[in-house]
Amino acid sequence: MADTIRDTPPDRGFAGPLEPVDECTWRIPKSSRPGMLVDGLIFADERLIPQLRSDRAVEQVANVAFLPGIQTASLAMPDIHWGYGFCIGGVCATDPAVGGVVSPGGVGYDINCGVRLMRTNLSLADIEPVLVRLVNQLLQDVPVGVGQGGSHVFSPAELRMLMQEGVPFLKARGLATDDDVALAEAEGCIADARPEFVSDRALARGSDQCGTVGAGNHFIEVQVVDRVEDPAAASAFGLHAGQICVLIHSGSRGLGYQVCDDSLRALRDAPAKYGMSLPDRQLVCAPVESPEGQHYLGGMRAAANYAFCNRQLLMWQVREVFAQVLKKPWHSLGMELLYDVAHNIAKLERHQVGDTRKDVCVHRKGATRAFPAGHHDIPERYRAVGQPVIIPGDMGRASWVLRGGPRSMERSFGTTCHGAGRCLSRTAATKAARRRNIQEELLRGGVVARCRSREGLAEEQPQAYKDVDIVVEVVHRAGLSLKVARLRPLGVIKG
Repeated sequence: MADTIRDTPPDRGFAGPLEPVDECTWRIPKSSRPGMLVDGLIFADERLIPQLRSDRAVEQVANVAFLPGIQTASLAMPDIHWGYGFCIGGVCATDPAVGGVVSPGGVGYDINCGVRLMRTNLSLADIEPVLVRLVNQLLQDVPVGVGQGGSHVFSPAELRMLMQEGVPFLKARGLATDDDVALAEAEGCIADARPEFVSDRALARGSDQCGTVGAGNHFIEVQVVDRVEDPAAASAFGLHAGQICVLIHSGSRGLGYQVCDDSLRALRDAPAKYGMSLPDRQLVCAPVESPEGQHYLGGMRAAANYAFCNRQLLMWQVREVFAQVLKKPWHSLGMELLYDVAHNIAKLERHQVGDTRKDVCVHRKGATRAFPAGHHDIPERYRAVGQPVIIPGDMGRASWVLRGGPRSMERSFGTTCHGAGRCLSRTAATKAARRRNIQEELLRGGVVARCRSREGLAEEQPQAYKDVDIVVEVVHRAGLSLKVARLRPLGVIKG
């Protein structure tokens, strides 16, 4: 699902100052615009700067610096591109103790859009003979596409329980294992969810969409570990060269979209009520500790738990398809969850800000949590090397597994990039695909791609995205997250 209401941003570029700080950091000084409370900082290198200067996303970084209670800086990752309110790739932390706000535009419409990666004990030789059949079966059995419902249908009462309990709700029903719970961010359940704050309209939209991929940039991809950069971390993550993995990318579907839409309407008058002056009405917000802020956070957490369950049910269906095609139980294929991470979320976390440790509301909008080795929120089996970070690229080149870097806490509130980042809007990508057969182009590159619509492949063609290797190199050099292994796509299904 697209994050934005409009497909493309205004067509003028960023006219303000963009100053180099070091080889992979650029600053928008707070002195450049009256009302900015902190600098804007963008992680990028020289190769990404020409597009940055032509993209209004940089202006959105400056706009976020106006938010009450913002701490340290308004941040953006190298996969930055234009979004609703915040840019995609935008990060900020606000301090509730000094009136810090929460903004739905800092989370996005697709609440807890995210990824989960499964490893297997299969090799390329095991998959190549059945790859086409496997991809076709995935498209047939796993619901993909706009508005598609699935086989898991929940009543309003069941949905409220699911949104309260997250993946443990599915485990109690035989649809998740102990490791499926343990190896998800927040163990697949954000605390203090308030399902009663989710509207009947959102419940209706979500009743049959848990366990569905959706459309836009969401996908299921069969991959092979192309190379290993950090053998010790790869071993801790259970990865090795030549191994088959499966990457799933989806979020909270229509339920999350409706929660965001409802919240934007409910918060429309909050800035005036609390005396805020904002440079963009898409940044509508409320103090974290206000009734309005707590209402949004409660509903957002409920939608986030729905998204964790959506990806869990998708993984369960993928396991069943592999078992059917390869004629072996999925357990014997080693189809285990490596990790699941959220991309669009706001979370209360404790961070060091200057000389003080404090609780802040960290907005990650198209950005991935990347806690370093030793952090108590990392599953124990990974704690010595750092949190797994999963970075999907485009469907023609590569994806990456990283680990939380040693500088992520001091530089980015424990955050890194979330993907390659678009360089063409969906409209521009579709135009660029005219008189081309994207499916055939991908096949010539060794990727079997299936999609419910021709437009879906056109919008998501590899040329619509930045080179993920460049994006990953930036966060690696910045110490936000460190390279572990590169994964090459073999087969993909999309809506």
